[in-house]
Amino acid sequence: MALFHLQIVTADGLFFDDEAESILVRTIDGDVCILARHIDYVTALGMGEARVTAGGTTRRAACMGGMLAVTGGQVRVVASTFEWKEDIDTERALNAQQRARNVLDSAAASDEEKQFAQAALERAEIRLRVAGQK
Repeated sequence: MALFHLQIVTADGLFFDDEAESILVRTIDGDVCILARHIDYVTALGMGEARVTAGGTTRRAACMGGMLAVTGGQVRVVASTFEWKEDIDTERALNAQQRARNVLDSAAASDEEKQFAQAALERAEIRLRVAGQK
């Protein structure tokens, strides 16, 4: 399979920098899979599972927002959060899920608090799904 150069960058710095066979990510318009020789392309990332295939191995990750750019055969992902499956703290995600559900079930929570809680719940559930806990 043909390869392309893939960089994944987060606020913490360079996360991945190597040749890859494919990357599948959730964009704001749905899932997109990038292969070698993809046309130049830029899009905003949504929240969801990412899959990176490199060296014949596919790794799963939770990816939360950012941008994807394909330029001249090079692919760069600038993600707000990117966590490999094995690095996901499932205890933390379960706690976040419960806190979010508590806010959503609260009659005293404001609409704004419920919107933040809904986003937190979605992030927690994505992490748990990627980690194989859901």
